[in-house]
Amino acid sequence: MKKFLVLGFGAAATLLAGFAMINFAQVVDKSLDVRVQAFLDKMRHGWYDMNVSERDGKVLYDLVLKNGYTRGLEIGTSTGHSGTWIAWALSKTNGKLITIDIDEERHAQAVAHFKESGLIDFVDARLADAHDLVEKLTGPFDFVFIDADKEWYTNYAKAVIPKVVEGGCIAAHNVSGPSRGRFRGGYGGGTAEYYDYMKSLTNFETNIHSESLGDLAVSYKKGK
Repeated sequence: MKKFLVLGFGAAATLLAGFAMINFAQVVDKSLDVRVQAFLDKMRHGWYDMNVSERDGKVLYDLVLKNGYTRGLEIGTSTGHSGTWIAWALSKTNGKLITIDIDEERHAQAVAHFKESGLIDFVDARLADAHDLVEKLTGPFDFVFIDADKEWYTNYAKAVIPKVVEGGCIAAHNVSGPSRGRFRGGYGGGTAEYYDYMKSLTNFETNIHSESLGDLAVSYKKGK
């Protein structure tokens, strides 16, 4: 009888400890959500330096969360608006984001923003030339966001495609697809070339996201 009681107590203690861990994790997650949302609310009208819109940030968040992506790469950090949305989603999938920017001031602001939002543990922010670094990254990645120098979009795609897993996604901002009339001025030239290139790949399904304000091209990798 004593042995039964001891085992029963031990099992109960283990069960209670498990519940405690689950509840603690839920509190931590909720606390982070509150902190990130408060940060985004504060910064709603304070994003400059070529950052994405709030609506496009939410699209990126949904792409990561709905597909359960965990290994993110962002080419073009700016001051961290898109990275905040991506990292927030990755915080829920136990993932991490590598984000690259060549500008020292923007990089420093982005790091400060990631710290203020509470997401710094989910971000590896690198001050570097993406032309060089993207080639050197080993991956693999399941989510890539391109929002840097438009004339280099196709080169970035060619560098990362071998490192993107099947089922993974490449999203690119300000892409000149059919909805923009294929114009070649402004950012259209490089991104029109990028759109044509991605559409030519038989192992990718590429479309302009219907809910994006910034002509977000979304490409899913189907296979080898």
